[in-house]
Amino acid sequence: MSTAEFGTPAQRPARGGDSRTTRSVWLRTESSRPRRALPLTLERIVAAAVILLDEHGIEGLTMRRLAQQLDVTSTALYWHVKTKDDVLDLAVDRIFGDVPIPEASADWIDDIRALARAWRAAMLRHPWTPRLIGRPMLGPNVLARTEFLQSALVRGGHAGLHLAVATRMLANYVIGAALTEATWRQTADPQARISARDHIAASADAYPTLNASGHLDDSRWNDDVLFEEGLNRVLLATAPTGCRNDSAQDWADRHTT
Repeated sequence: MSTAEFGTPAQRPARGGDSRTTRSVWLRTESSRPRRALPLTLERIVAAAVILLDEHGIEGLTMRRLAQQLDVTSTALYWHVKTKDDVLDLAVDRIFGDVPIPEASADWIDDIRALARAWRAAMLRHPWTPRLIGRPMLGPNVLARTEFLQSALVRGGHAGLHLAVATRMLANYVIGAALTEATWRQTADPQARISARDHIAASADAYPTLNASGHLDDSRWNDDVLFEEGLNRVLLATAPTGCRNDSAQDWADRHTT
């Protein structure tokens, strides 16, 4: 083999660390060659969609904007998702994945309360989600948490129609509470609730009960208190007569004031 096959001395690795031909790694400049782009995956698409939804809401998410966020063409997206509705469904299920599934305990009501609290908190972190819950909820994260909810209700003595009704009542309560809170939080006017309360007080003759009850007055009962008290009452209302393990009335006596 000839010397030429090894290249010129400047191209050849220096023997003995000769600094005249090989620079230290700390002195080398990075190659100007573009880095290979990360492969486009469904996971990347959903993660980017959640970021855009948090920043711009449902109306602000478009396939074009999503493609720009990922630095790909819109055509590339359609290899993984067919429509914006697909993206929304996947994003909602991704948010449900942030809801921890509690360890099942001897107290089925406390298990449900833990799930409901975490579910509400996740929706408030991503206030666009409550508006989408009415869509078909068949993602694995949603179904896993609904399975836990129903299994807890079954442990509490629910079955048949009573189980279906209790599931819907609890789900609708948590979603409705989160939707109401998220709507207030998303308003452009931070004083919106105060202004609404002042409007009721100024029209006390027309709305005497609302005024007396402190409707929309979060200085009396904030959203956390209202949610907890409401959840207590929904659980009490859904508990079957003579339920096994722990009755809702006994639980209510221990946990409410």
